[in-house]
Amino acid sequence: MDTFLAILLLAILFPILLLISIVLLLLHKDSPFFTQIRVGQHVKTFKIYKFKTITSTGEIPPFMKFLRKTKLDETLQLFNIIKQEMSFVGPRPDVPGYYDQLSTEFRSISDLKPGLTGYASLKFSNEEYLLSKQKNPHKYNDEVIFPQKLRLNLKYRKEISFTTDLKLLFITFLVVLNLTNYDTKI
Repeated sequence: MDTFLAILLLAILFPILLLISIVLLLLHKDSPFFTQIRVGQHVKTFKIYKFKTITSTGEIPPFMKFLRKTKLDETLQLFNIIKQEMSFVGPRPDVPGYYDQLSTEFRSISDLKPGLTGYASLKFSNEEYLLSKQKNPHKYNDEVIFPQKLRLNLKYRKEISFTTDLKLLFITFLVVLNLTNYDTKI
């Protein structure tokens, strides 16, 4: 179902994705795409796809901010879903050093295919903003955000069902459209 839906969405979104690619190509003057190694299901690494939303000087112009805010920069991950490296719902894939080093308590999270959205993604949809307000963002992520994400991803692991996935997809749609804020109580 993930693969079929991803192909359908890519077909529908193709004109928009092409337009975004052209605008970013003009802004960057090189590839509009960003790839990064992430840790996926069963601790296997894969290359995640996104639109590049930061300039070579570290700036985020208004158009790129719009892509980040609306999560359009992440639509290329539909290719990761087609390649069966990701799903629509599941824990967000992280860079090496996190999900590949889970304690026994949380290791079952790595059995799940990473997703575009989930409890943790929704709770921390403003993660970039939260980190920007910290004196030591890396420490804050490691000591505050990541432990909460682990608990939320374990909650998803325990509640996984088609109904839960539909609920999370619907809430994600509302959050992206700014129709609701979402806060998960742990």
